[in-house]
Amino acid sequence: MLRALARVDLGAIERNCARLAAIAAPARLCAVVKADGYGHGAVPAARAAQAGGAAWLAVATATEAAELRAAGIVGPLLVMGALSPPELDVALETGADVVAWREAFVASLPDEVGVHVKLDTGMGRLGTRDPDEASRVVEAAGARAAGLMTHFATADEDDPAFLAEQVRRFERWIARHPGLPAHAANSAATLREPAARFDMVRCGIAIYGMDPLHRDPADYGLEPALELVSYVAEVKRTLPGQSAGYGRRFVAERETWLGTVPIGYGDGVRRGLTNNAELLVGGRRVPLVGTVSMDNITVDLGDEPVERGTEAVLIGARGGERILAEDLAARLGTINYEITCGVTARVPREYA
Repeated sequence: MLRALARVDLGAIERNCARLAAIAAPARLCAVVKADGYGHGAVPAARAAQAGGAAWLAVATATEAAELRAAGIVGPLLVMGALSPPELDVALETGADVVAWREAFVASLPDEVGVHVKLDTGMGRLGTRDPDEASRVVEAAGARAAGLMTHFATADEDDPAFLAEQVRRFERWIARHPGLPAHAANSAATLREPAARFDMVRCGIAIYGMDPLHRDPADYGLEPALELVSYVAEVKRTLPGQSAGYGRRFVAERETWLGTVPIGYGDGVRRGLTNNAELLVGGRRVPLVGTVSMDNITVDLGDEPVERGTEAVLIGARGGERILAEDLAARLGTINYEITCGVTARVPREYA
């Protein structure tokens, strides 16, 4: 029995990609596998995504591209992030396409590299805000121009007005360059705004079965691919006034049974979940009590102690109960992306 384990259902990733590809059609699906596949494992996720119909893969960095190629992943690959000269050399060695928004950068590229020119329509990060400058970059790229792109800032927000404005800005610009494939939609835009799909969509969070709108992935027929599990390593009877954890942030008010689960913030269980989360222990929902430490957490089992070795589920479903990454994100005031990306490297991944 492992103290902590992230189980990843590659079949779920494949099915999620097939669903997203069908929703986006005739636009192609680009599966985003950056940040180690959002914590799921970039290489296995990439293979599952391709099996599910992803025509392209995308990463943020050159080293991420190199990892995929070293593992034998073939097919169209896009490095979406900024590239320093040493990083550009690595990206070019992988045969990946790159993103550009400056003429000087395009001038430094070899003839065989594909260039995706980025217009900043409102994200305010990479890309140029000036459509004229973006068009000059397209012209400078010449035959190397492989795509036109932008990125949405508010596709996951309830107010669609700014998304619609970004779509209009992008449409006006790409009309200057007919024949070049255009792509803009992230997972949220793919699911909620058909006008944003263009020739290709770039889905990340949704391929892993999480809701880009931060509610419930089942609303879109998506299957969560990752579950995070541990086990109950110790069980002890606790009397009123006795405490658990650093700082005595849990003090028993009644006689109860406490279980110690050997997982903590060293594994990605955020300290902000102190006295602020639930686990499924033996299929039963129980509260996390006391301070989340680096290697251990404590749960209140109430009047029903369990055997040592009983499974404890932090993300996943058992016995009709489920805990989603979205649930943990809501308790922490963050997003589901951060929950799975935060599962650390010391947690083994098991693939099925």
